[in-house]
Amino acid sequence: MPKVTKRLDIKVEELEAILRRVQSVLNEEEYIKLKYAIATLGFVVQELEAKHVSIQRLKKALFGASSEKLNKVISKEETKGSQKQSKKKRKGHGRNGAAEYRGAKKVKVELETLKSGDNCPECESGTLYQQNKPGVLVRLVGQAPVSATVYELEKLRCNLCGEIFTATAPEKAGTEKYTETVSSIIALQKYGCGLPFNRIHKLQADLGIPLPTSTQWDIIEQSSKLVSPAYEELIRQAAQGKVLHNDDTSMRILGLCGARLNKLIEQGGHSGERTGVFTSGIVSTSDNQTIALFFTGNKHAGENIETVLAQRASQLPLPIQMCDALSRNIPKTFDTILANCITHGRRNFVDVLENFPAECEFVLKILAEVYKNEALAKKKQLSPQKRLEFHQTQSKPLMDKLKDWFTEQFEHKKVEPNSGLGQAIIYMLNHWDKLTLFLRKAGAPLDNNICERALKKAILHRKNAMFYLTQKGARIGDTFMSLIYTAELAGVSAFDYLNEIQRNAQHLENTPGQWMPWNYQQTLANAARQEAA
Repeated sequence: MPKVTKRLDIKVEELEAILRRVQSVLNEEEYIKLKYAIATLGFVVQELEAKHVSIQRLKKALFGASSEKLNKVISKEETKGSQKQSKKKRKGHGRNGAAEYRGAKKVKVELETLKSGDNCPECESGTLYQQNKPGVLVRLVGQAPVSATVYELEKLRCNLCGEIFTATAPEKAGTEKYTETVSSIIALQKYGCGLPFNRIHKLQADLGIPLPTSTQWDIIEQSSKLVSPAYEELIRQAAQGKVLHNDDTSMRILGLCGARLNKLIEQGGHSGERTGVFTSGIVSTSDNQTIALFFTGNKHAGENIETVLAQRASQLPLPIQMCDALSRNIPKTFDTILANCITHGRRNFVDVLENFPAECEFVLKILAEVYKNEALAKKKQLSPQKRLEFHQTQSKPLMDKLKDWFTEQFEHKKVEPNSGLGQAIIYMLNHWDKLTLFLRKAGAPLDNNICERALKKAILHRKNAMFYLTQKGARIGDTFMSLIYTAELAGVSAFDYLNEIQRNAQHLENTPGQWMPWNYQQTLANAARQEAA
């Protein structure tokens, strides 16, 4: 048998033509054997291609997804020149300037013997004046995330009557053992960074400030009641958004597993119809703000987006909904203008790139041009209507060319429909209208990447903490995760935001709309001015 040194692509029609030519020199039994052998070979090659894709996806699941950027998936020789031209070193090389340390304590250090207006001691003729920018030194120290102060109150006892006199605690000691900053930092570590309670406990114990896991939970549970009005207001305002992105990722709640689930079903606390647990991410965008919401439980993303849309004002136009093509992402009781994610379609070609390099590179390069147009539109800060017109002029010819190429592959039988490439093309053609909504509807996004980035918060929690213990714990996690990530999207400190809405819990309950991440600082400033007046 000859040694196979390279891949040889042969069309089914070519094999059938060869079979017809050799049929005359073979008897019927030999011909049937050869025919079935070739059919078996085609089936095996097709399955190997499918298995290769599955193995690639398994590797991503186990070891994390590698980059899907064009210059990473296409051979280095082809992209080497463009990389050299486009790649530039960033200034600073990762070093942070003093302005980046927003939470640092600032100490002014004055000259010991000189002040502004003095004569210059060097030339003895000039006059010293204040420089606009001071010299800067940054010094960092390590400390526990939750620190503690022990107030030792002096006691005096009368030797005659036995009366004990205790020093009064200073005002800054406060009345509560745990201030709102404790729950804020625990929430940031747990739901913002994915640290489980037991790791926080270990870190605190090593630094001499014990904070048991049960105590952490008690603190978080109490503070969740104070901040829940902000979460409910986020849901209400998210419902009014112009574009809603949604997607799912798997999650675990121990209370919905095994014997615990069976007991819950017996008690009537669970229907038992669906045992899978998911965290749905919903990102709502409008002209002024971006809101991220998380919902964990048995419901899929489509059912959770119904919960949000139930609070949408009836006079508003239909929102654009961006998701992948899974039916479980689509709400059943509310209408939306549906768009599908181009990145999901593109990923299918990345998966089979090794088997069909020329064809996949053609597709990926065209999509890269479309994304360049999108990046240019963002750079120019085009309005939704101007962006639509720009894509219609620049991206529509590219997408039309791509669709014509897809159609040609099947009409001219250049691609087997059941091959990896054929399945990738079929996905694109089946969902073409939804994938190209950005060419017809102002404000329609190209992909669902913003929601997938949001879900990384939930995935980080799942990888580190591994599970929620109860449904209540999951709801509290959703509340804090939504507030933290929305604050990050608004460009404000999530720590400061959580502190302030707890300090002003009564005002938050009365006027939650004034205590959103993007406007709470203005609310505080207005209150300070009123108090000063």
